[in-house]
Amino acid sequence: MDGYIAFTDATASQAGELTRLVPRLGTQLAALGAARAFSGPGPVLLGIGASLSAAAPAVWRLRAGGVAAWRLGAGDTPLPLATGEHPVVAISQSGRSAETVAALASVAPELRYAVVNTAPSPLSELASRTLDLGNIADSYASTIGYTATVTALGMLAEAWADGSPDASWASLGERFRTVETALRPELDAAAELFADAPSADFVGGGASLGSAEAGALLFREVARIPASAMSTRQYLHGSMESAGDGVHVLFGETREAQLARTLTAAGHRVLLVTSDAQLDVPGATVVVLPESSEAQRPVFEALALQGLVRRAAELRDVDIEEFVFHNDDTKLDPRDVPA
Repeated sequence: MDGYIAFTDATASQAGELTRLVPRLGTQLAALGAARAFSGPGPVLLGIGASLSAAAPAVWRLRAGGVAAWRLGAGDTPLPLATGEHPVVAISQSGRSAETVAALASVAPELRYAVVNTAPSPLSELASRTLDLGNIADSYASTIGYTATVTALGMLAEAWADGSPDASWASLGERFRTVETALRPELDAAAELFADAPSADFVGGGASLGSAEAGALLFREVARIPASAMSTRQYLHGSMESAGDGVHVLFGETREAQLARTLTAAGHRVLLVTSDAQLDVPGATVVVLPESSEAQRPVFEALALQGLVRRAAELRDVDIEEFVFHNDDTKLDPRDVPA
């Protein structure tokens, strides 16, 4: 993919792109399975930014399926990577993330896997085994690129753990479109919480930790709200003590609902994103997503985040397409491939 499209155009294209993506990924995963790409030790999923967040539900799903797996920030460890005989699945939508490319280049060629949107790219050329999304046009603050990457990694995790992805992926795009239409009024209303918020905490349990991380990043990028992210259990171990005038966005069910009740009782603004329509959380704003697998739920959580941040940016009079800072050392030239 070269260049970017508008945030609104990218989000409008998601349902159709996801519908087209799933069979494409299914074909590639079947070929990788036939080549015994998933028969060795469990993988280390490697990325930075939103790509690292996208890896969280896949790692959860792999571990739930009995496969030892980890995720690693590409810029957070010395090189060469010390990952032993574990395959390294490098994730970069552009295929040009400098830290991710350098880290993958430091492992043996037969251990180099990649999940990319743009191919050819430095990362896809470096990898021995590649899962590519098909050069989907994306926005600068990633939308369809993120949901497509979460989809690819979720299907990869199921193929690795179970032999093939679940058949329910085939209807993902259709379900996404239905939820997108149904939830828009609710998300517009919930976004009012952020109109004057000085900060936001994003908290997620289990496979939803990646959604908390992606949400904090998205609100920093698009609405320019200082935001932080952490797992539910980390939040409970002291971090919630500084809860203040900001918005507290919680992803999950029973324990997150209990946390929501605690925060609302103390007078804090709370938004609970859950798939349990029976939860009773007085004082909190609740957005209910459809029930889905742990691998698929983060796709719908991303949908909710995108709707919220679009409206929050409007309320705060922030241009959704305008970024303040541009760094010249985070992306490689498309022609650069480390040896």
